[in-house]
Amino acid sequence: MAMRTDMPGASVDAAQRRGALVVTALAALLAASLLAAVPAAAQQAVEVSPAGPVRTVAAAVRLAQPGARIVVRAGVYREPTIVVDKPVEIVGDHGAVLDGQGERQIMTVTADGVAVRGLVFRDVGTSFTEDRAAIKVVGASDCAIEGNRLENAFFGIYLARVSRCRIVGNVLRATQSTEAASGNGIHLWTADEVTIADNRISGHRDGIYFEFVHDSEIRGNLSEGNLRYGLHFMYSDNCHYRRNVFRRNGAGVAVMYTRQVEMVGNRFEENWGSAAYGLLLKEIGDARVEGNRFARNTTGLLLDGATRPVAIGNDFVDNGWALKVDANTQDGRFTANNFVGNTFDVATNGREISSSFTRNYWDGYGGYDLDRDGVGDVPHRPVRLFSMLVEQNEPSLILLRSLFVGLLDAAERVVPALTPVTLADAHPLMRRIARLAP
Repeated sequence: MAMRTDMPGASVDAAQRRGALVVTALAALLAASLLAAVPAAAQQAVEVSPAGPVRTVAAAVRLAQPGARIVVRAGVYREPTIVVDKPVEIVGDHGAVLDGQGERQIMTVTADGVAVRGLVFRDVGTSFTEDRAAIKVVGASDCAIEGNRLENAFFGIYLARVSRCRIVGNVLRATQSTEAASGNGIHLWTADEVTIADNRISGHRDGIYFEFVHDSEIRGNLSEGNLRYGLHFMYSDNCHYRRNVFRRNGAGVAVMYTRQVEMVGNRFEENWGSAAYGLLLKEIGDARVEGNRFARNTTGLLLDGATRPVAIGNDFVDNGWALKVDANTQDGRFTANNFVGNTFDVATNGREISSSFTRNYWDGYGGYDLDRDGVGDVPHRPVRLFSMLVEQNEPSLILLRSLFVGLLDAAERVVPALTPVTLADAHPLMRRIARLAP
C-alpha cells in the first residue's frame, strides 16, 4: 500500500514553518522602519552657522520638518526678512545676531506653534508707511518669544490676530528721540489669552501697547524711559496687570475705553510733565486698582469718566496731585490708601461728586482721636480750596507756598463752603497703614 503524506505530524511542521516565516518578515519590516526613521530623526535639528552648509535662518526654515529645532550658532546674519511658515523652534547660541541693517523687518511668523528663543535682533529701520518689527507674528496661535534681545528696533515684538502666545524674558532697547520716528516695544492688536511677563522695555514710543486685547496677563515687566507711555491700551477687557514697574515715561500709563481692568501690585514712579500721570483711567468701567505704589508723579491717579472704580490699599507718596477725580467719574470707592507727602491729595473739577472715601490715612489730617480706636473723630476733607483755584487757573500755582494760600486753606477748613461736601473721609485713620515689602 502507498504511504499517506498528510499525517498529523506533517501538518504541524508546515504550520511551524509558516509561523517562522511570518515572524521573520515582521522582524525585517520593523528593522527597515527603524533604519528609515534614523535619517528623519537626524533632520529634527538643523544647524545654522556662518561657515557651515546652512548659512541663513531662512534656508534652515525651508529645510526643517514641522516640529524641528533650528539652532543658530554665534555670528551676524544679514538676510532678507525671514518668513517662518511652519511650526519650528528657533534657538540662538550666545552671540547669534540677526541684523536688519536699518532697512527691513527681520522675522515674520505665520504658523502656529513657533518658538523663538535666545537671539539678538538688531537695527530694524524706521518706516512711515509700514509697521516694521524685529519679530512680527500674524494670524497665529501658541507662539513663544522668550529670552531674546532687541536692539534699536522700530517696533520690537508685534502680534496681530493671535491667541495663546507668550512673550517672556525679553530685553527691548530703542534709541530714537522722537515719537514719530519710534514704534512700540511690545505691540498687540486683536489678541486673546496672551502672557507678557518679565520683559525689560525702554526707549520706544509706548513700552507696551494693546488694542482689542482680551483675557491676558501682564506681569513682572519693567517699562521705563519710553517717549510717550510705559503702557497704553484701549478696548482691551478682562486683562490683569500685576507687579509691573512703569518709571520715567513721557506721560506714564494710559488706559482707555475698557472694562474689567485689574491693576494689582504695580509701581508707577517718576512720571513728570505737564500732561503726565502715573495712571490715567479714561472711560473705564469696573476697574480695580489695588496694592499699587504711586510715587513722585505729576499726578498719581487720574480718573476721567470712570464708572465704579475701586482703589484699595494703594500708597500715594510725594506726588504733585496724588488723585484727580473728575466730575464725570461715577461711584468710585477709595479705601485703606495712604496719602503721604503729596502737594495735593485729592483734586476735582466739580462739586457734585459721587465717589466715596473711608478709612484712608492722610498725613495732612489735623483731627483727633479721643476714644483711641485709631480712627479720627471728625471727618477729613482732602480737597483744598487752592487746588480748585489751580484747576481753573493753572498759573496761580506759583502762589503755592505763600501766606495767602495758607490763610485760604485755614478759612476753608473752618467754614467749608466751596470744596465738595461729598469728597470727605468720614473715618480717617490716625496711623499710616503698614504694607508688606513686595
